[in-house]
Amino acid sequence: MSELTVSAPVYQTHESERLPSQEREGQIFWKLRWQVGRTQLKYLLRHARLRTALVLGLSLVFWLGLFALFYSGFEFVVDNVGAPGAQYHAQTVQFVFTLFFVSLQVMLIFSAGIILYGGLYATRETAFLMTLPVRDSRLVFFRFQEALLFSSWGFFLLASPMMVAYGLVVSAPWYYYAYLPVMVVSFAYIPCAIGAIACLLLISRLPHLRRIVVGLLAVVVIGAAYFSIWRTLNISNADLLGAAWFKETFHRFEFTRGEWLPSTWLSNGLLDAARRPLSTDPDDLPWLDGGKYLIVLVSNALFLHVMVTWVGRRVFRKSYHGLNTRQARESKPVMAWVDRIAYWAFSPFSVPMRLLITKDLRMFRRDPVQWSQFLIFFGLLLLYFANIDRFRQHRADVSVLTWVNVVSFLNLAVVGLILSTFTTRFIYPLISLEGRRFWILGRLPVNRDTILWGKFLFAAGGSLLPCSGLVLVSDLMLDVQPMVVMVHQLICLLLCIGLAGMAVGLGAMMPNFREQSPSKIAAGFGGTLNLVLSAIYILAVVLLTALPCHFYLLAYSTEIPPKMLQPGFLKLWLSLGIGGALILAAIVTVIPMHSGLKAFRELEV
Repeated sequence: MSELTVSAPVYQTHESERLPSQEREGQIFWKLRWQVGRTQLKYLLRHARLRTALVLGLSLVFWLGLFALFYSGFEFVVDNVGAPGAQYHAQTVQFVFTLFFVSLQVMLIFSAGIILYGGLYATRETAFLMTLPVRDSRLVFFRFQEALLFSSWGFFLLASPMMVAYGLVVSAPWYYYAYLPVMVVSFAYIPCAIGAIACLLLISRLPHLRRIVVGLLAVVVIGAAYFSIWRTLNISNADLLGAAWFKETFHRFEFTRGEWLPSTWLSNGLLDAARRPLSTDPDDLPWLDGGKYLIVLVSNALFLHVMVTWVGRRVFRKSYHGLNTRQARESKPVMAWVDRIAYWAFSPFSVPMRLLITKDLRMFRRDPVQWSQFLIFFGLLLLYFANIDRFRQHRADVSVLTWVNVVSFLNLAVVGLILSTFTTRFIYPLISLEGRRFWILGRLPVNRDTILWGKFLFAAGGSLLPCSGLVLVSDLMLDVQPMVVMVHQLICLLLCIGLAGMAVGLGAMMPNFREQSPSKIAAGFGGTLNLVLSAIYILAVVLLTALPCHFYLLAYSTEIPPKMLQPGFLKLWLSLGIGGALILAAIVTVIPMHSGLKAFRELEV
């Protein structure tokens, strides 16, 4: 005991001598990251060329589709509002930019904090690195780099086509494209750093109440979002999508254009850099105005970089030990009412499968990250669908009916796309996360096929009720025809089954047992492939039924419809569309599940 007491001050005094320098330590970790990345790239090029090419090709198609959409939208703005320099051009584009970037800014804060928590506090690699002579600030920054990459790749994929399209439409000068990558990276760095600092402070101060605090924050975000959208939709004495509506909406979202927001800095910088100088004013220097916002973004990103390392050095080790040495609560051997309802709902299936479904439901319910995101996205959709009857404007002519039909199918597609993000984020990593507990499942008298089918039923059954309910609310508020309501419910069932089968099957085919963070697993190769294929499947299924229904309503807009739009042909087209949707749903469900079952039976953990 005396030796430990004497040696402690010696270690503290000579700690800087025993550790490598900051520069050398950074070089070592960059070399480690380079070797890991090179090894993974070699593996993909040697053993997964087809899958890599498929993901890259589909991502390129997705990027080009967004680019075409944004290009058409900005052309519409230029034709109807005016080119850069016009009276309302800057206000209109700034409204679009700030609203888009501020929403992504909030998502980056939460995403970076969640991913950093999973990579820094819930992995065995961190425990191993803490045994090495490495500074705490370096460990935090090493994990923060991963959180930055995994949380911002979606932002780059969504934002880059919009900004490039705007530059091409307005014929931006060359320095706009020179500023663009630096501005985007600096902007993404700021909210990610804020999320990382919030995560470190939260775990440091409240290690035992972190779930409660996260849940309260999610409730606050949901309440604020509900309130803002309700105020936007609840506009009196103004026609929806009219001039008065746009004017009042512009003023109500003025908080998104605050000068203290990084999203405002990025929007103003892009607008100034894209504007060409006026020939009549020699003091008009757009490159200088855009450069000022560029300096503001870079300086704040560098400041927050220093803050992340400083906070990590001060609180990481204490928060890590406080989190991992907390006393476990005694669990109650009583099934909650939610679990009892799920156990009863799946009564036609075997008892082991029902217990596995109940176990997955309990894990979902105990994770505030999952249910909070579920409430945010589906709650916002419910609020939107509950007020969507304003689009009808209480008219019943044919043009409004066809427009309502288009809106109803777009709502169906939106529900499916949001469901695909949840199946990719939460269902796809389930098999990979089970690898750490597979020795327990292997000792149970349960067939491996039962485990995988349990995941499938949990995903399909758990998503059917909220998705079909949202679509039904949308259809009732839009007052669509009963035939369309039934078609929507059928498509909703096919989407839930197909997306669940795809996520579970691909998750069993390409598991990642080395990674313990579900966010990183979902952001990997298999998760990206699942997300892209899910989007293509949703669009295909919706289009197969949307076009016949649209033609069915369009036939009533003319007194003598063409021969191919006669009622007999329309019923045939609708039957063929539903049949094609059923066949496609069977393909995307059976093939991935069959391949996943085969790979899961041969799996060695």
